[in-house]
Amino acid sequence: MRGPCIFKGYFRDPEKTAEMLDDEGYLHSGDVGVLYPNGSIKIIDRSKNIFKLSQGEYVAPEKLENIFIQSPYIAQCMVYGNSLKSCTIAIVVVDPEPLKKWAD
Repeated sequence: MRGPCIFKGYFRDPEKTAEMLDDEGYLHSGDVGVLYPNGSIKIIDRSKNIFKLSQGEYVAPEKLENIFIQSPYIAQCMVYGNSLKSCTIAIVVVDPEPLKKWAD
């Protein structure tokens, strides 16, 4: 990505900035996407399918998402982690029809 809304770099950390931004100013997010002819982008995967939490534990979000999505009550799921935090977060979209049947 590149544009006026993309950050210019990390404050006083040129090494970390060089990891994220290339010589032309493009931000490398770590996502894999498809570029459509109209200029839009669809994110389809992650290039790095593992991250480390603050206590040093490695998490594979895709593995957790695949477990969650097996539930008939879940339509979509995304697992997020921050290397400065000690836990992960799951954003879950429920499937209303099976959930309504269960609630009845």
